[in-house]
Amino acid sequence: MIEKTPSRSAGKPKAGRISLPPLDPLRYAPSELRPVRAKARLLEHDVDIQAHHHTWGQLVFSISGAVRVNTAHATYLVPPDRAVWIAPTVVHAVTAVERADLRTVYLHQAPSDSAAWRGCRVLEVTPLLRELVMQLAVSPDTVDNPHREQCIASLVLDELKRANSLRLGVDLPQDKRLRRLCEAMLDEPLRHADLDGWAADVGASARTVSRLFRDELGSSYAQWRSQVLLARALTLAARKMPMSLIAHELGYASASAFTAMVTRTVGMPPSRFFAQA
Repeated sequence: MIEKTPSRSAGKPKAGRISLPPLDPLRYAPSELRPVRAKARLLEHDVDIQAHHHTWGQLVFSISGAVRVNTAHATYLVPPDRAVWIAPTVVHAVTAVERADLRTVYLHQAPSDSAAWRGCRVLEVTPLLRELVMQLAVSPDTVDNPHREQCIASLVLDELKRANSLRLGVDLPQDKRLRRLCEAMLDEPLRHADLDGWAADVGASARTVSRLFRDELGSSYAQWRSQVLLARALTLAARKMPMSLIAHELGYASASAFTAMVTRTVGMPPSRFFAQA
């Protein structure tokens, strides 16, 4: 079963973007006979998939391009070679950050009973997992070779059990003013150079916004902003962009300044962080 959900649960549609419903998930619903189903969708850079939820879990990743998966409590910026696990019944929406060849994998049951599968998280997509997903039928119709699909499905579940979990989500607040500010920063992280500008956008003082960051997210504005920039940097690094260009794209005067921020935030230089993240 799938239900569309009011968009406030996982982010409101943005002006100038195209908001589309999910692509008929019931036709791809997993079952005991077909426990792993796949769906493909090409998203242009200005497309959002409306907030919705369903009773089965799913894996979202892109073959090319980057997408952002939004839930009520966090957002996940996902480049190729990374995926987001969305637990059953979790309301989620998908935003194309750039033109993306999206893959969705629906699972009848989570790969294991571990508590880690009861919430959302980012997983590493190994070359084997990627190729297995690419081999799954993406047509909603009856599969031509059920035995082959079952074999691939079994391997997909086994690879997911082995997949590394990555701390790449960015927490989102419940306070309406701070939520609006955070979503704007995710869309345009360089719109303002300091907290005063962001606070003015939502009609609050910098002091009030600072308190909301502490109360709602347990971090400072600067710490949260660093997480946003790291997520964006990971997407740029996935395109093999040189470090100097990544630094420039994120508003840093030099690659060394960007390197200092990454090292200060995650305790390792960018080259090592991007290799492990």
